[in-house]
Amino acid sequence: MISTDPLPVDALEATPVLAGVTEEALTLLAQEGIYHHFMANEVVVREGDPGHSFYILVEGDVEVIKNLESEHAVSLAVLRSRTFFGELCVVDPVPRAATVYALTPVKAIEIKAATLHHLSVRMPAQFAIVLLNIARDMARRLRTLDEAYAAKT
Repeated sequence: MISTDPLPVDALEATPVLAGVTEEALTLLAQEGIYHHFMANEVVVREGDPGHSFYILVEGDVEVIKNLESEHAVSLAVLRSRTFFGELCVVDPVPRAATVYALTPVKAIEIKAATLHHLSVRMPAQFAIVLLNIARDMARRLRTLDEAYAAKT
């Protein structure tokens, strides 16, 4: 469900992916972001769907699952408040790579690729900080998956 609640700049400020970003940039993200509420067990994004945004978890927990609709479903991660997901669709505009569903009631802010473009035009240095933070987190996640894969072989 999309909410009409005011977007919490302080929730964005407390999110590591936005560490080092100025209040002016956070305000732009908050103003253009879409605030969502999801109930427990509700799908937030579905693997294969088009996607041009990422989500910042303000409250709640989600699980990221690959091949949810098959007998070969694999849980990739459980993410908690102040983390994010869906960044692959912002970096590389392809269909969603996994399904994300809410384990608990969730409040999340959706940040569209267009909003990041606005940030890049208005505040290029702030855009660079956000992209670097996303890249760092993606590298950490890839290392974790590599280690899990290596442990199984």
